[in-house]
Amino acid sequence: MISRPLADRMRPTEFYQMVGNRSLFGKDGILQKITDSGKIPNIIMYGPPGTGKTTAAGIIASKADMALVRLNATTASLSDVREATEQTHTLEGTRGILLYLDEIQYFNKKQQQSLLEFMEDGRITLIASTTENPYFYVYNAVISRSVVFEFKSIDEMDFLPLIDRAVEFMSKESGKEISITEDAARIIARAGAGDARRVLNIFENACSYSDGIITEEAVKAFTPEIVGLGGFDKAGDGHYDLLSAYQKSIRGSDPDAAIFYLAKILAGGDLISVMRRIQVIASEDIGLAYPQAASITHACVESARQLGLPEAAIPLANATILLATSPKSNSANEALKKAMQDIADGKGIEPPRQLQNTHFDGMNSSEKGQNYKYPHNYKNHYVKQQYLPDDIKDSRYYEFGDNKLEQAAKNYWDLIKKGI
Repeated sequence: MISRPLADRMRPTEFYQMVGNRSLFGKDGILQKITDSGKIPNIIMYGPPGTGKTTAAGIIASKADMALVRLNATTASLSDVREATEQTHTLEGTRGILLYLDEIQYFNKKQQQSLLEFMEDGRITLIASTTENPYFYVYNAVISRSVVFEFKSIDEMDFLPLIDRAVEFMSKESGKEISITEDAARIIARAGAGDARRVLNIFENACSYSDGIITEEAVKAFTPEIVGLGGFDKAGDGHYDLLSAYQKSIRGSDPDAAIFYLAKILAGGDLISVMRRIQVIASEDIGLAYPQAASITHACVESARQLGLPEAAIPLANATILLATSPKSNSANEALKKAMQDIADGKGIEPPRQLQNTHFDGMNSSEKGQNYKYPHNYKNHYVKQQYLPDDIKDSRYYEFGDNKLEQAAKNYWDLIKKGI
């Protein structure tokens, strides 16, 4: 018989048993108040793995006396959701269905929109979880019908009481005395990198390796090397430091450093952040120096999305090295920032008349006709006319980059605009 993991065997049944996130789980925590009220809203939980999202959903369901259906959006379909709603016709389902949908970001917009039907008519109360920012990945109509809670990475010190409970639990379960040294407990807490499930997995493995006393040596044998190299805390500064180092290495044209940081981020299991960041890099840092880089990167990202880890690393490695070794230009990004600053300053309210959608001037208008010049009617498809609003008509936002492609474009337009 296969034994369930310790994290599952020790899964809390009350909020006070959970570690970290006191504002959510504590005696006066909001989730405790929600369950006490008996009125369970639709909820979206977001935060890194191992912070208690699944456990919290289970506790809410048990306190609300509702039937709990668990689905994972990476494998579930709408037919699975409809099958869950059919439970409302069963004796157990008459109390209501609480649908826990893990990794909701993997449901596309149409699938998320379809959830609204079941949320609106009350067939389900939705508790969705995601490791990503829901305001980027969850359909707005779903968010507007839900309460959003952030589950933050668990502090290292909060794991020490959890490890003490694990010692007590394993001693009772095995029928023999188990202990752990203070240093070993601290190593486990630090290696957890904010993830309670990881803490308990390391503890359980070290426990099976030890003879009653869990020592530093036993713990280090099961501590991931990636954590020992500085940790991978997806919600903390270390995570963003890695993403920053990744982008800056590509921007600095260092393929070796770029591929190292890619490998380290992927070793931490974060695929989505890499896929988002690398597409930004293609347009922000390579830009017009090699415009095709954005299309190639997008293709690699879509390939990675379909493959999933570990194979997803291969197309992402291709894109990373391509971008790191490509010519660089931030001219478009700089032009955008200048234009956005003028907009923020209240400039350029109204386009010039010739660009407006003007078809009838009115009987009393002093100016007749739009006077727009159609460039395709002129030599080289170009004619000089004012395009920017009057108050910023002489502004220059875009400056050609010093790379081969932009300089070629500059030379072409210098000739055209001189009438050659």
